Amino acid sequence: MSRARQDGLTCAGAQRWGAGSSRQVPSTPPTSPLLLSRATSSWFREVGGGRGLEWRPGLEWAEEGRGRIEAAVCSQRHFWTLLTPATGDFRHCYLRMEEDTDFRTRFSSLCFFTDHVGFHGTIKNSPSDFLVTEIDEQGNLVYKATEPICKFSELSPEPNNFAKKSKLNLQNLSAEEKNNQKINSLTEHSAVDQNHRSGSEKEDAINDATTKREDENVDVLGSLLDEKMNELLIQFACDVKEKWESKTELLMPSPEFSLGRILDKNQRALLHSAIRQKFPFLITVGKNSEILVKPNLEYKELCHLVSEEEAFDFFKYLDAKKENSKFTFKPDTNKDHRKAVHHFVNKRFGNLVETKAFPELNHKGGNPNVAITVRFREKAHKQRKRSLHECQERKVIYTAFTLRKENLEMFEAVGILAVKLGVIPSDFSYAGLKDKKAITYQAMVVRKVTPERLKNIVKEIEKKRMNVFNIRSVKDSLKLGQLKGNHFDIVIRNLKNHRNDSANLRERILESIEHVKNKGFVNYYGPQRFGLGRKVHTDQIGLALLKSEMVKAVKLFLTPEDLDDPVNRAKKYFLQTEDVKGTLALMPEFKVRERALLESLHRFSMTEEGCIQAWFSFPHSMRIFYVHAYSSKIWNEAASYRLATYGSRVVTGDLVCLDESIDDEHFSNSKVHLVTEEEESANTYVIHQVVLPVLGYNIQYPQNKVGQWYQETLGRDGLQTCRFKIPALKMNVPGCYRQILKHPHNLAYQLMEEHAIDVKIEGSPMSKTTLSLLISFDLDASCYATVCLREIMKHDF
Repeated sequence: MSRARQDGLTCAGAQRWGAGSSRQVPSTPPTSPLLLSRATSSWFREVGGGRGLEWRPGLEWAEEGRGRIEAAVCSQRHFWTLLTPATGDFRHCYLRMEEDTDFRTRFSSLCFFTDHVGFHGTIKNSPSDFLVTEIDEQGNLVYKATEPICKFSELSPEPNNFAKKSKLNLQNLSAEEKNNQKINSLTEHSAVDQNHRSGSEKEDAINDATTKREDENVDVLGSLLDEKMNELLIQFACDVKEKWESKTELLMPSPEFSLGRILDKNQRALLHSAIRQKFPFLITVGKNSEILVKPNLEYKELCHLVSEEEAFDFFKYLDAKKENSKFTFKPDTNKDHRKAVHHFVNKRFGNLVETKAFPELNHKGGNPNVAITVRFREKAHKQRKRSLHECQERKVIYTAFTLRKENLEMFEAVGILAVKLGVIPSDFSYAGLKDKKAITYQAMVVRKVTPERLKNIVKEIEKKRMNVFNIRSVKDSLKLGQLKGNHFDIVIRNLKNHRNDSANLRERILESIEHVKNKGFVNYYGPQRFGLGRKVHTDQIGLALLKSEMVKAVKLFLTPEDLDDPVNRAKKYFLQTEDVKGTLALMPEFKVRERALLESLHRFSMTEEGCIQAWFSFPHSMRIFYVHAYSSKIWNEAASYRLATYGSRVVTGDLVCLDESIDDEHFSNSKVHLVTEEEESANTYVIHQVVLPVLGYNIQYPQNKVGQWYQETLGRDGLQTCRFKIPALKMNVPGCYRQILKHPHNLAYQLMEEHAIDVKIEGSPMSKTTLSLLISFDLDASCYATVCLREIMKHDF
């Protein structure tokens, strides 16, 4: 058995030509397609003299209309594939060049990982055959709960669901009841004066009042902390009070409790306030996004001067900072005692509040009852009022919603929404891009638009094949990659065996699905990452931007396809004349991106500086998209080279990810390890742990042939000295790491028969039955369903 097949790669060519053989090819690349006679075929296999080309048996195996790809010839820029007829007769072989100008042939050069035969079928016959639903960071599907979109919900997915459904109210209620029991217990501790100066009736009254105050904050903390953390916080509060009452805290250092790191600053602010309001005898301290909870020693000190009920209320008053509010301690006849209270408040909080004493009205004889009133200082109060007003003026409105779009490109959808709402495309944020020819559901956030205003355009955008729902106010925008993954519901129609495969079709389908479910698929970036254009791909634009060739990037963006429609006629006119104003007049209104770029060019001219300004008409996420497309193309080529060179073995110099819990691309260099010779010998790692770098300034390369390949490729593209920073466009590309292999999660499927009327040549109608496959699965963020299906079906779409 060949080494390549031992490594798990599909190598039909290796069987035919001999494992690991190195063949040379003609020095001049043949035209495509080139028909070879038996003699020419023999000469092709045997004659040397190739320049920079290398024979790689087994790089590809796929069913084609005229035969099967048996092997591939690779150069630095192109792929040639040698196809044999279905009969296996070599008298009519032909060589096909995989041209960069055609994304279909370009992606047929990617390799497969599993060795099953696969089957044929069609996807995306209509947008409703391809449903994509985003999975948020909490593992929840973002579509509206009342809108069923799964086409075969009766299928039970695998255990340990990747996409978690929302919790039942019953579960939430039971958790609240459990917390309330602990809170009530804690309240009893809080309500009792530690010196027992109150009688039993007063103790009951304080208990009831405090319970009511505590209950006001139960829901706030419950919404910010999970059930376990909430219970631990309550237990910590109970422990603090118990130690105070037993005086054991004198013998040990002051305790503290960590709520962990809270990255969202708005959530941190809410937690600080909610904890101090609920437990005034505790304080919170922020440290590097971590919230620490500690005993409030000032609260304890005040409890020596006034009742705990008063201390409780006083600290709540301070924290609430309500405008024009006052706090009054209970009347007191003891002047020395009142003096001590004055001294405490002014010493601890004198920069914030001031105290005054007022005698009790209608007092008769003896020492008068005098009440101490606390209010915020006038100067500080005015400053605070202005600050609040200024904050409200500066506060940016963020409105979150779920976008449903059908057969609509992502950037086109954003452009339409921007026009309807009177904002610019960069005011929208999202976690990831979604397919065009599909029905997609994704979370979005728009700045400077209120929920009411967004609701007003719902009817208008329905005509544009869009819907918005789950509209609500939020504190911040979304960031790219801020999702757990995507859920797919896909229909594959017109199922049939590959040519010359006589096996049972149902068995073939089951075998294919199980193979990929268990072994995974090569984690290529899908064709949609590079656009559907045949003349220009998004990665070419990205390369021009990385080389700071701004004018070239603009011209590539406006390069027409070989189609006679208004859009391509406008682009053709621009390249011929560079008449920006005339091109604007020709460009259809619905081409939002093209018009935005042209309007900027009309303003700033077609100079290098003018083109830089024109790129700023696109939001940052769109500018960086083109650079990422180039990085993605290089990663795809690197993955093919890595698998063709080393197969599924983990070798010295490979990079592996040490953290098995990571399911996205964004992890630090500290999580990446360089495989040693000893680890290779001991088979310490498996292929599923191997990662390859996605280009950027903060990544390391493999230290083997793959690392050399990266350097040669960057040299080929003129990026030897590229730092992956484009100051002119305010873009920095740190890079990341991507696993070579991925697995689908929660995979479920169902075969169904469809009946159609087929008309025979004689004219007599006959019913024809075809099979369709309904398949559902979840993929991690930045994985492509079309790539997963390609591995399952062994078929390029």
